[in-house]
Amino acid sequence: MHQTVAKPSQQRFPPAVNIIALAGFSAALSTRALDPVLPHVAEDFSISITTAAGIAAGYALIYALIQPAIGAAADLFGKARLMTLCLALLGVASLLGALATSFPLLFASRILAGIASGGVFPVALGLTADLVAPDKRQVAIGRTLAGSMAGNLLGATASGIIGDFIGWRGVLAILGALGLIASFAVAAGFRGASVTHVPTTDLAALRKGYRTIFTNPNSRFCFPAVFVEGCCVFGLFPFIASFLFDLGETSLSIAGIVIAGFAVGGLFYTFTVSNFLPRLGVKGMMITGASLVGLQLAALAFGPGWKLQIGCMLLMGWGFYMIHGCLQVFASELSIEARATAMSLHSFFFFMGQTVGPIAYGFGLVHGGKQPTLLIAAALMVVLGFACAALLRQRPPADAATTS
Repeated sequence: MHQTVAKPSQQRFPPAVNIIALAGFSAALSTRALDPVLPHVAEDFSISITTAAGIAAGYALIYALIQPAIGAAADLFGKARLMTLCLALLGVASLLGALATSFPLLFASRILAGIASGGVFPVALGLTADLVAPDKRQVAIGRTLAGSMAGNLLGATASGIIGDFIGWRGVLAILGALGLIASFAVAAGFRGASVTHVPTTDLAALRKGYRTIFTNPNSRFCFPAVFVEGCCVFGLFPFIASFLFDLGETSLSIAGIVIAGFAVGGLFYTFTVSNFLPRLGVKGMMITGASLVGLQLAALAFGPGWKLQIGCMLLMGWGFYMIHGCLQVFASELSIEARATAMSLHSFFFFMGQTVGPIAYGFGLVHGGKQPTLLIAAALMVVLGFACAALLRQRPPADAATTS
């Protein structure tokens, strides 16, 4: 799957791609926002950090479960319209979380936020794929990822700082206001935008789209791969602050900065993908990326200081998006007419991994300890990179002939 990629100065994308990146940024602000402040959430509600980490698992679970419905709704009724409505719902859910008087109510608000966020990022990827030809798609998706990574970076960093000053409720209140503002901005920005594949209300075509997706052999490898990614990488995040607490570093700002290192690595990927892709090819990107992730997980297992952990997280983010970006392109080519459905299924498996991940890490930490748990995750990521390189092949979508 070697692609000839133009230099960054030669890339020309529709203006709507920048609007899509804004939507991804807005939704991503809340994705990791509570991770740095979980120790204070646990303290306020008199629960364990493992129980508090259930917020991340619950958010990821509902995000995953909603994906098949979200993808179908986007293909049927319009991606841009659905994305705008979900941004508004995300803002409302965050405001409700700020007002929660018990952990179950906070948990419920994060479930609602997961539903809303589930209608933004995967749909944004589908819109990007609609607007950009396959030979430029990985770089265009990189721009969409840049918006998401910037949101993750600002969300994790700012939430730690805000949490130190006005607490986790202040974090959610600010996120709620920003979500509502973003929904209005994106709605205005998409007014008059031209999208190649218009929505259809033909349910028969929708069923055909599912058949097309699963007929493609790549679906058998692409979806399980992102499940493993989500489990091994993002399952770690809810425990980073508690690992730092164990080292004597109790500042929420420091925890936010460490977690934000991952997003910095993701941004570095978006700036370098057009240079590394022609040199390494897709197979090389997947192997190199997964190996980088594995090495950083192994390094974190031995509890380095927080400054070194920032470097590890940066390299982990860079490596993760090397392999994940390739898997996203494979997913976008499973079908043309049901592309939003394919990308939502991709997110379903990815976030199911993020649901299982905190549970698996929690079990491993309790019964095996920190080092064995992280070293097992490291080995799984390295194996995953080589497996993806060996099993995934460039194949045209089965419905390519009917849409050409």
